[in-house]
Amino acid sequence: MRNIKLIIEFDGSNFSGWQRQPKGRTVQKEIEMAIFKATGEETMINGSSRTDAGVHARDMVANFFTNSTIPGEKFREAINTRLPEDVSIIKSEEVEEDFHARYSSKGKTYSYTIINRYERLSLGHQYLYHCKYNLNVDEMREACKYFIGTHDFKAFMSPGSSIKTTTRTIQELYIEQKGHRIKIFITADGFLYNMVRIIVGTLIKVGNGKLKAEDMENIIKERNRKQAGMCVPPNGLILEKVFY
Repeated sequence: MRNIKLIIEFDGSNFSGWQRQPKGRTVQKEIEMAIFKATGEETMINGSSRTDAGVHARDMVANFFTNSTIPGEKFREAINTRLPEDVSIIKSEEVEEDFHARYSSKGKTYSYTIINRYERLSLGHQYLYHCKYNLNVDEMREACKYFIGTHDFKAFMSPGSSIKTTTRTIQELYIEQKGHRIKIFITADGFLYNMVRIIVGTLIKVGNGKLKAEDMENIIKERNRKQAGMCVPPNGLILEKVFY
């Protein structure tokens, strides 16, 4: 059996997330059907992340096993010609048998984009979150410092996940601002369920003055979800990079 690695880009607007479900359109299912059409093999692909409905990816990684003789690099076109326009294989290659898109990962980078203006958003709303109340980005940047390092991030996880530990290490969390556009980047060794979206919602509460930057220390320490901010909508979230 050969192990094929895929780099995938997709627009999550019309998907019910990455993971195959009994009902609903998913990225995993679309790709698996395309592989079947190309090879005649029924296979299950392993994704590096289980993105939620509406979340996008610039660099999702997946792998699958095949007996097909198609060269590793040729799977890109073989699959792309059988995929809808909102999913694209950017690269394909044959890798070592023990490579696993999820379990071999060392970390990921996500971005979340906010448009901070009073007027409602018409262009690109499926990729941006509209916040009409003025945000103090300097205070939000100050709050970012408290998240860096290894902490128990239970306060920043939505219920519904069965995991062994809520401790994660954030290597980088920073904000870029250009006009009304505020873009938050976060890199960690792993993420809890909705962790990025809740951290962004908490930073927004700092930006609008409902929390202080120094409150982050106590919120992390207390591990109380109710003290953190809201879970912002998925449409502003993009999986930017997976590290191995």
